[in-house]
Amino acid sequence: MRYFITLAYRGTAFSGWQRQPNGPSVQTALETALATLLRHPVELTGCGRTDAGVHARYYVAHFDTEAGFPDSFLTRLNSLLPPDIAVYDACRVADDAHARFDAVERGYEYHISLRKDPFANDLAWYYPHWRRIDTGKMQEVAALLPSFNAFAPFCKSDSGLEHFQCALHVARWDFQPANHRWIFHVGANRFLRGMVRLIVGACVEAGLGKLQVADIRTALEMQTPLPRSLSVPPQGLFLTRVVYPFDFQGKS
Repeated sequence: MRYFITLAYRGTAFSGWQRQPNGPSVQTALETALATLLRHPVELTGCGRTDAGVHARYYVAHFDTEAGFPDSFLTRLNSLLPPDIAVYDACRVADDAHARFDAVERGYEYHISLRKDPFANDLAWYYPHWRRIDTGKMQEVAALLPSFNAFAPFCKSDSGLEHFQCALHVARWDFQPANHRWIFHVGANRFLRGMVRLIVGACVEAGLGKLQVADIRTALEMQTPLPRSLSVPPQGLFLTRVVYPFDFQGKS
């Protein structure tokens, strides 16, 4: 029987979602806890990979088991997990349902903090020179993106992908000076490796005048590298939404 679980995690202490030979991962922590509770090895398949230090407010994974769930399953599972990971729901799905390949849309947020905040060191990128940035240029770059369907300029060079196509539906900045935050919202059917952090970096570089919006447009038209690129730090990035073409209890 196949089950979807929905969860959230703070990625600061982990080397990313995927199990690693030389570092802690969210996947390993969950598989270990599930194996302990269900009394057999468990292999999880996640809705996607997140890099070291990246967070997920909403994440979906699936696993198979023939064991029945013990009483107070979620409470006991969470008690076996570190404080950085919380599982919210587990529900039976079709045996061929797939947490990664069946997802039709994913959403991310990237948070920039405009002031030093000791309570957000690992949850936002503090950028003290924000006053130098033209936010209109940042929004202009964001507005440009949905008109393209391939994003090679915003992919790490060692990704080894067969294609760079993404159906990007949403890309916008939400500037909240009263809250000392700038938040980038982006949604697409899929994302390339490092894509969101490189897009945010391009927006910042354009806002500083170090990149021209025309340069970004040309790079997207030609699918060539940008004249300069910036991958912003991981701690500001959150996976916030995963959408499937079928209903299950763990909705975002």
